[in-house]
Amino acid sequence: MGWLSLNDLKKVGFKSFGNNVLISDKASFHNTSNITIGSNVRIDDFCVISAGSDGVIIGDFVHIAVYTSIIGKGTITIKDYCNISSRVSIYSSSDDYSGEFMTNPMVPAYLTNVHHQGVTLEKHCIVGSGSVILPGAKLDVGVAIGALSLIKGFCNQFTIYAGVPAKIVGLRKMNILELEKKINVLF
Repeated sequence: MGWLSLNDLKKVGFKSFGNNVLISDKASFHNTSNITIGSNVRIDDFCVISAGSDGVIIGDFVHIAVYTSIIGKGTITIKDYCNISSRVSIYSSSDDYSGEFMTNPMVPAYLTNVHHQGVTLEKHCIVGSGSVILPGAKLDVGVAIGALSLIKGFCNQFTIYAGVPAKIVGLRKMNILELEKKINVLF
């Protein structure tokens, strides 16, 4: 995997980015002036991040694995220490599927009824491969999402969710909060 150089990162036009940012030269970005990236972030091959007017905010120590898409007009916030596994889709916008309105961005906006609502992943969240996170979802601190899950609404802190739609399947240990303190000493 080839990484963008510091000069390449500057040319992309991000709103801002921190130190030790590893972004694949095969990742795609749209509306980069609305994308903020923290430090110690890795974004792998074939990821697509398309920020709407409300932006995408990625914290520190975040990994976004291959084929992930982060898309929508509403704010998408991924806070520190989150891990997004491969083929995850995070949406802050959704078309109206009722048939009363047209769908897709190529028809005039007045003929559509697109719903926009922010999405937040608080610190220490992990999202399993193939999961889908819908507009309005909020994953509280330490939430773990099993592979191939559908997330809508609020997820309780340090809780493990899985399924379609996702349901609580267990509790997650809080040791990661102590481990975070060790990283903070190093950086």
